[in-house]
Amino acid sequence: MQALPFRKYRCRYCAFIYDEELGLPEEGIAPGTRWADIPEDFYCPQCGTGKEDYDLEEI
Repeated sequence: MQALPFRKYRCRYCAFIYDEELGLPEEGIAPGTRWADIPEDFYCPQCGTGKEDYDLEEI
């Protein structure tokens, strides 16, 4: 069974990218952490907007 590819999510307000493969170690989110596993109280490290204001980057 093949693992799902890592995805990227973009903040609608400041265009910050959350990359599942890289995570955000400086925010306590380990590399490989899937978007679904990010806590609901996550806020953009650049502009402070909530998780609900991110969109999946389509390839």
